[in-house]
Amino acid sequence: MSVLNFNVGILGHVDSGKTSLAKALSTIASTNAFDKNPQSQERGITLDLGFSSFTMDIPEHLSNSNYKQLQITLVDCPGHASLIRTIIGGAQIIDLMFLVIDVTKGIQTQTAECLIIGEITCDKMLVILNKIDLIEESQRQATIDKMTKRLRKTFESTKFPQTPIIPCSASSSLNLNDVISTLQSHIYIPRRSPDGPFIFSVDHCFSIRGQGTIMTGTVLSGSIRINDSIEISSLKEVRKVKSMQMFRKPIDRAMQGDRIGLCVTQFDPDQLERGLISTPGIIKTFHGFIIRIHKVKHFKHEIESRTKFHITCGHSTVMGKIILFADHSDDKDEKFNFGKEYEAIEQYPTDDSIGNTQIFALVELESTIVCQLESILIGSRLDTDIHANTCRLAFYSHVLDGFTDSEYLNKDIPNKLRIYKRKEKIGYIDRLVDDQTIIGKDLFQKETNINSFVNFKVELNPTGEQGFIESPFGQSGKFKVRFMNGLLDETKQSLSSSTSKGRKQQAKTTTNDEGEKDSSDTHQRIRIVLKFKKYLFQEKTVITQ
Repeated sequence: MSVLNFNVGILGHVDSGKTSLAKALSTIASTNAFDKNPQSQERGITLDLGFSSFTMDIPEHLSNSNYKQLQITLVDCPGHASLIRTIIGGAQIIDLMFLVIDVTKGIQTQTAECLIIGEITCDKMLVILNKIDLIEESQRQATIDKMTKRLRKTFESTKFPQTPIIPCSASSSLNLNDVISTLQSHIYIPRRSPDGPFIFSVDHCFSIRGQGTIMTGTVLSGSIRINDSIEISSLKEVRKVKSMQMFRKPIDRAMQGDRIGLCVTQFDPDQLERGLISTPGIIKTFHGFIIRIHKVKHFKHEIESRTKFHITCGHSTVMGKIILFADHSDDKDEKFNFGKEYEAIEQYPTDDSIGNTQIFALVELESTIVCQLESILIGSRLDTDIHANTCRLAFYSHVLDGFTDSEYLNKDIPNKLRIYKRKEKIGYIDRLVDDQTIIGKDLFQKETNINSFVNFKVELNPTGEQGFIESPFGQSGKFKVRFMNGLLDETKQSLSSSTSKGRKQQAKTTTNDEGEKDSSDTHQRIRIVLKFKKYLFQEKTVITQ
């Protein structure tokens, strides 16, 4: 019988009843379901991902598919703010999200963060309005209607404006049939293909005496059979699959989307808590990423270049510094194009100024991340006070490209990535030489190699004449500027009269200081503007216009 495994993530604020809902719906529990972790039991909250399942018939709207039975795998995510890394990791393997909300409290801080994670990671969501049994029966419907109206207003500005809202009580099983029937009507056939390399996201690893080491997780791509070779990516160790189970039932093959346990031998489970295993040689270890960055609209702070964020990809969270750059061209590429030039920017632009510009970032990781390209990546400020009523999720993306060499900043980046920074220098006119030539000053330091700027265009402001730097002049940082079309008459007249006035005033010792000031003021009013590009990450300074 062909079984479709459909992964449903259960997210929400701490103590909203997520684990109770998973327990009420499930018929089969995994080894780590329902807060079996001793620390979870001690603290009374979910501390890790929990997995459980139940089966149902294929819904009528999918009756023409090749599947005959539907297995729902519930991914119970923790709700406490300090466990947001685990929540993000769990959300990246789901097909649909349950957002659980306590009807007596409504949207809370972590509810909002879970909603944002849902917007980033999946396209379908059902809202479970839990704990309705805590409301007096006489006031229950009115309270539900009032809360539903408030939630509808909140969801208007999200990707889930028409999401179903199902009131229920997980602890008393009130209206659970409505939850199941609504879920059944929203089931769809996710992308499931046995083709391509096998990649498996491991969320638990433990040993069973006499059998071997069990790795439980979700198949992200490809398929796997007993006796196939797999590689533990972070350790570069290869093992053979001895046996497999899907919720306690032996299987000999699994494919994309399936929730399974793999058994291998001669592997210490303490070496792998979470991570990726795959067809040997497929998964890489990255020291840096290229991403196209999207700001989370609820993040209230500026996203500035060269600042650090918590970078979460899969089950890994590390610190990383971002360097922002923009593509202003009209032709946009699906993949990152190393053949283009990009402009370095200081911060993520405002919504009304971004226009058609694509914003990218180079992410310099402080610790390596093992992942596949196109993986979802989320940048956060997890050091923010968890009691502050503020969104900690800053941006999201997919990994477009990455660097596997630890020396990538010195080896790969200078040769592959062309990022320039716009520069502008302001100088002033020292004196007029002839109708086409001036001597400029204050544009360069004395020690600057002015020859690097020879033939660079300059413009006089506010008069507008355009010329080019012809050569250095002397040893003090002065330079000669040539204007092929000549200077405007009013510019020459202004410079000539101020120079003449300055000379006359110099002859009068009693008014010497004032005369020099008059001459200087006229010259200072006309500025020499030099604009150029300086390229980042180059061993030697590279400048162009």
